[in-house]
Amino acid sequence: MKTTKRILAWSMAACMMAGAFAGCGDTGSSGSTGTTTSKASADGSKGSVYWLNFKPESDEVLQEVAKMYTDETGVSVKVVTAASGTYEQTLASEMDKSSAPTMFVIGNSAGVTQWGSYALDLKDTPIAKELSTDAYNLYDEEGKLVSIGYCYEAYGIIANADLIKQAGHNVDDIVNFATLKTVVEDIHARAGELGFDAFTSCDMDDSSSWRFTGHMVNLEYYYEEKDSGAAWTACPPSLTGAYVENFKNLFDLCINNSISDPKELATGGHDPSTQFKEGKAAFTIQGSWEYSAYKDTVPNAKMLPYYCGVDGEEKAGLNCGTENCWAVNSKASAEDQQATLDFMYWCVTNANASRKLVDSFGVMPYKQAAESTNAFLKNASDYTNAGNYVMDWATNYQPNSNDYRAALVSALNAYCADQSDAKWADVKAAMIDGWATQYAAANG
Repeated sequence: MKTTKRILAWSMAACMMAGAFAGCGDTGSSGSTGTTTSKASADGSKGSVYWLNFKPESDEVLQEVAKMYTDETGVSVKVVTAASGTYEQTLASEMDKSSAPTMFVIGNSAGVTQWGSYALDLKDTPIAKELSTDAYNLYDEEGKLVSIGYCYEAYGIIANADLIKQAGHNVDDIVNFATLKTVVEDIHARAGELGFDAFTSCDMDDSSSWRFTGHMVNLEYYYEEKDSGAAWTACPPSLTGAYVENFKNLFDLCINNSISDPKELATGGHDPSTQFKEGKAAFTIQGSWEYSAYKDTVPNAKMLPYYCGVDGEEKAGLNCGTENCWAVNSKASAEDQQATLDFMYWCVTNANASRKLVDSFGVMPYKQAAESTNAFLKNASDYTNAGNYVMDWATNYQPNSNDYRAALVSALNAYCADQSDAKWADVKAAMIDGWATQYAAANG
């Protein structure tokens, strides 16, 4: 999903609010409950599972999967789905009950702080050993594996392989910024001859600017995080600005090799999604949630990493993230904990169950899980399986994200209208100095 609200909900400020779990995939309008009927004896000797579900749109599928497991094993599995935007409140209420959830979501650092003591350490469990990446897992300060990602989304540069081939290039030859730049500039230079341009419009109005100030800017944060040697677990008070010029490389390539004149971007209204679907441009900046919109008209689209000239970026993967992470209740009985761990393992290794879950979630980062039917998420998995690093969503930590992004949008619009060194200096100030300013405002 591409709404600004979702991206803003993942900022650090939002994470500290009561509704912090209004995140990935939380688009349903109402909650529902469902319970499978166990064929086991009522003494609970096998233990049971109570899954408090975070994703309303997946409720029907989860009820089916729960029933499949009960029919196969005799273990009772109850799925309760919180209404959209109410997960945190529902979790707090349910955890107060004697029959609390055994399987629930801890999806961000604020959740780790609040609920970490209720989470079993999943390190070395069978399901943890099935993970294909550690990129979506959450740990506490002592190194306990609090929760593990069960699905994720991705964003990057989406390329129309057919148009690129028509222009005499091969999308698979694009492996870094230099090769991307060669293809993009050649297509733009021959746009009149080819009948299509390189990039769709890079509009900077409210309906589109998040693609750059919420997504593309992540390359600055991610590479700073990478330099520090560990993923951020809290919003850093300042940035170094070490990769601002890399951001400029990619941003300049987009706005100067596009259907629209850079001076027109502030007002927007160009509909880049339709431009891409209609074959008017070979590249666009977007995310995996657009797959269903593109798959019929651009069947051979491929998502590429944010190539920007960083050393070693040939091993870059996509920007992938999630707030969908499973935790197991450490306060539950040993029997229920084991039943829950067994159920989770079955979900990601059973061919039929994982097929249903992947079709609903998009992708699951587990070795034996069914392949994603979302081609962009399959691209993400392919990069990961090839040993490429995942660019995690460090952008989630933007302090006072509304104000921070508004200042960055303003500076980028001024730069699009006048691509001078002075205007770029203002962009750097908004991106780097603005972070420290908003951090101070958010933290007193």
